[in-house]
Amino acid sequence: MRKFNIRKVLDGLTAVSSSSSASSSSQQQQSGNRESDIPETLQSEHFQLCKTVRHGFPYQPSALAFDPVQKILAIGTQTGALRLFGRPGVECYCQHDSEAAVIQLQFLINEGALVSALADDTLHLWNLRQKRPAILHSLKFNRERQRSTQKQTEKEAGIRLDKWITFCHLPFQSKWLYVGTERGNIHIVNVESFTLSGYVIMWNKAIELSSKSHPGPVVHISDNPMDEGKLLIGYESGTVVLWDLKSKKADYRYTHDEAIHSVAWHHEGKQFICSHSDGTLTIWNIKSPAKPLQTITPHGKQLKDGKKPEPCKPILKVEYKTARAGEPFIILSGGLSYDTVGRRPCLTVMHGKSTAVLEMDYSVVDFLTLCETPYPNDFQEPYAVVVLLEKDLVVIDLAQNGYPIFENPYPLNIHESPVTCCEYFADCPVDLIPALYSVGARQKRQGYSKKEWPISGGNWGSVTQSYPEIIITGHADGSIKFWDASAITLQVLYKLKTAKVFEKSRSKDDRPNTDIVDEDPYAIQIISWCPESRMLCIAGVSAHVIIYRFSKQEVTTEVIPMLEVRLLYEINDIDSPDGEQAPPLPTPGTGSNPQSIAPQSHPSTSSSSSDGLRDNVPCLKIKSSPLKQSAGYHIELVIQLVWVSGEPPQQITSLAVNSAYGLVVFGNCNGIAMVDYLQKTVLLNLGTIELYGSNDPYRREPRSPRKSRQPSGAGLCDINEGTTVPEDRCKSPTSAKMSRKLSLPTELKPDLDVRDNSFSRSRSSSVTSIDKESREAISALHFCETFTRKADTSPSPCLWVGTTLGTVLVIVLNLPPGGEQRLSQPVIVSPSGTILRLKGAILRVAFLDTTGSLVPPAREPWREHNVSEDKDEKDKSKKRRPVSVSPSSSSQEISENQYAVICSEKQAKVISLPSQNCIHKQNITETSFVLRGDIVALSNSSCLACFCANGHIMTFSLPSLRPLLDVYYLPLTNMRIARTFCFTNNGQALYLVSPTEIQRITYSQETCENLQEMLGELFTPVETPEAPNRGFFKGLFGGGAQSLDREELFGESASGKASRSLAQHIPGPGGIEGVKGSASGVIGELARARIALDERGQKLGELDERTAAMLSSADSFSKHAHEMMMKYKDKKWYQF
Repeated sequence: MRKFNIRKVLDGLTAVSSSSSASSSSQQQQSGNRESDIPETLQSEHFQLCKTVRHGFPYQPSALAFDPVQKILAIGTQTGALRLFGRPGVECYCQHDSEAAVIQLQFLINEGALVSALADDTLHLWNLRQKRPAILHSLKFNRERQRSTQKQTEKEAGIRLDKWITFCHLPFQSKWLYVGTERGNIHIVNVESFTLSGYVIMWNKAIELSSKSHPGPVVHISDNPMDEGKLLIGYESGTVVLWDLKSKKADYRYTHDEAIHSVAWHHEGKQFICSHSDGTLTIWNIKSPAKPLQTITPHGKQLKDGKKPEPCKPILKVEYKTARAGEPFIILSGGLSYDTVGRRPCLTVMHGKSTAVLEMDYSVVDFLTLCETPYPNDFQEPYAVVVLLEKDLVVIDLAQNGYPIFENPYPLNIHESPVTCCEYFADCPVDLIPALYSVGARQKRQGYSKKEWPISGGNWGSVTQSYPEIIITGHADGSIKFWDASAITLQVLYKLKTAKVFEKSRSKDDRPNTDIVDEDPYAIQIISWCPESRMLCIAGVSAHVIIYRFSKQEVTTEVIPMLEVRLLYEINDIDSPDGEQAPPLPTPGTGSNPQSIAPQSHPSTSSSSSDGLRDNVPCLKIKSSPLKQSAGYHIELVIQLVWVSGEPPQQITSLAVNSAYGLVVFGNCNGIAMVDYLQKTVLLNLGTIELYGSNDPYRREPRSPRKSRQPSGAGLCDINEGTTVPEDRCKSPTSAKMSRKLSLPTELKPDLDVRDNSFSRSRSSSVTSIDKESREAISALHFCETFTRKADTSPSPCLWVGTTLGTVLVIVLNLPPGGEQRLSQPVIVSPSGTILRLKGAILRVAFLDTTGSLVPPAREPWREHNVSEDKDEKDKSKKRRPVSVSPSSSSQEISENQYAVICSEKQAKVISLPSQNCIHKQNITETSFVLRGDIVALSNSSCLACFCANGHIMTFSLPSLRPLLDVYYLPLTNMRIARTFCFTNNGQALYLVSPTEIQRITYSQETCENLQEMLGELFTPVETPEAPNRGFFKGLFGGGAQSLDREELFGESASGKASRSLAQHIPGPGGIEGVKGSASGVIGELARARIALDERGQKLGELDERTAAMLSSADSFSKHAHEMMMKYKDKKWYQF
């Protein structure tokens, strides 16, 4: 019997199916080409993905440094990031590849370079003379021999190896870097070549020979300000050593019982001060090692009878700065008494007899005193203190009484309250930023220092973008911030506090209704904003929606306008034997008459139902007292979803506002509600399944009506009577059993083990699970003027609704004329019957005209609300944007006038309107899902931009949906990225890269090319200040600063080479190769050419030197050869 080969059969089936699908797709493409003959200008070469700039406070800061000549500040973080700050608008972000924590930073003062020490035992030299700093050299230290021999034992014992490098010190105008280690040894690195010197200070040579214990890690290294040959070494155990570099031995040793945290010199080099773990400061005379000259406990309670003060918390750092006129400054962090429970962290400034304690909002990471001179052997003249906190950067003015702080010009307060959502708008109206700035300027705090911001280095970029950009951030405390993001800067414009409208709960017993969220009941979830009309709408986590109108005037609102909406429904299981059939929803053909069904009465609003369950109660209580609103955004209407029969309202998943129609619409997993905010009435309040009517593909049925319930048939038709219907008439008292706690929106849930997750499963029409279908949420809403039905000959106002099951439904809006009639006549809402299907939850809907350009929604230009009636009428008549309609041909066919672009989690479709033919389809991803999709304008055209959960950023042409860009960029590692990622016009995008930072990126080739010119320069040529004058008598009799020839001590000729096993040199990409990769544009080319010329000149110089050396060698050889010849000229062979 012949063997049956199943593989060939399968191959045949595959070939047939692939050929049939290919033919169908080609037929579809041909038909699409016939219907859409739009020239597409965007090509793949127009796209390139790169990071532009990072804004916000460096997340988890760990190190701080300042260049007093260049006036540049550097901050290192626990994730290996570097942030460099110059004058306002000059910022830079760099990242170490290892992502190890930065433990210390050291500027090469006025050299345009920075040394970073990392927790992974590496040193890096950064070149700051280019717009994007790069690493020139790296040095990787190996564990010292004592540790490496024990490596296996420690690994087995589970002992953690601490960081090898513990402290670094680079003297001013020196190329030799001192590196202290946890073993107590000090190595010396040449920062020019990044090689180790053979000179090593061993711990056992530094401490007393009689000492039996190890002194601990090195916590401080500094040279004597007046004698560079003397090095002060501080060990953690409390030992301090003054080391003579020339004689290679310790001059003095100072011992103290308490552990040392930091050490600082007096500028005359005769005294130094130490901070200790018991909250004390000890001041030592360098020639009196027996005991400290003075012991101070800044925050200790002085006890009677001469007893020692009580111990305090450790003083983590101290600085000792002198001034020509007046007492020296002693500045310290920590040291508070242990009995100050709950007291905030502080910085203490001791000046003469006065002690000022400056409380901080967060823990102090590090601080630096800014001084007039970079020379350590001169009066420092301190003028400010930079304090790096855990979540803030504070600069204190030391020159003014009361030590006021400087107003921080950097956008470091993005995280003032945690960011919960972001929106990004490019190419805004030009008058928008000045308007927001003018109202925001009145919100600024007073009491700042009157001096200029002291960190003022660098220069701005030479090229700026011509279009305004605005970023809006929503926060956990209910606040909203507007930011000017034009070019690559960021500046706060205006802050709106939405929580002001609600009563604050004073105690836990006073807030019975806010328990649907554990905390942050006012947190912003969704922002919908119309830049042209300046109308703002937000949805909060407590199922509330607030509509705002912009005004330049101050008003006092006596009664806050509000609406309460019941948005809950039940469905019947189809297999239920006792389920009663409810009247079907009228079909679109029969439901066009709004008066066809009489309105039904509803129960009156009450706080609890008959069975004692909470009912008709909103989650938050609105203020009953008058609300004063300053210029800016004023409340137009507050809408709240209410509890129904003990079940809390579900969170809002989608939101849209339209200023031309005066409507706002929102939806959640229960249904959809539309509100006329001009008439303050509810127009639509339906469960999701009621939107389908008889066209529901899942054949779901509403439960039989109860006594207090309207028939389900009274769906879209009977609620269109506007103001003639009582308010309660619009509250659908249906209910469904849902979770009490608000969860993330359906489109934001990660692909984890959630069974009914909209991301993890494909939505096909064969899905029949009632459990899954009952959770169909509204995921996309879009107002527009377009063709709502196939038979339409002209566009009309409508709302396109997308759901998490991949359905798109169209609702027709019949708006009354403008003016007084708009405020008195009702808006009629009716279904169109149009239902479109996609795979995956719907994310975005947009429309193109016949030229392929984006059709913006109708919008009303902004005007002050209280203007004259004539002007009001004039503006009203212009409020809706006309849509061009091509005249129909002599035959009955209607030419295609618009194209709907619909993007879901899995695919995108372009639908021709009004025929509703799908002319283009693109499956975006099969194995992942789209997190964010936006239809954006770029280079006088438009495209679809998508960010997938697998980390890919993709763009597609419109309307053909050709792939133009597909780059693996950033995998979805947490929900913060999913919640905040957004694309906007002109190839811009952003996301919250950390809880405190916004990362902006571009996918435009043009922006990438211009980026080098847009970036600011950190390094600017500045003359180094003159060294202090030694004076005549000091020069004559000595006593001035003693210099040291470190090259003679540490060079290879004197100290030899260091062991190769100790450290490995790694050349960095910061030379010409690094510039090739990072620079672009004319300035980048010039920089590359300049570096190439420098290197070429250097090589030519080396070649010249070698040639001269060879010539000299040749002359010497010739001379010696001639002498030999003359010597043996007359001798015979046997005489040699």
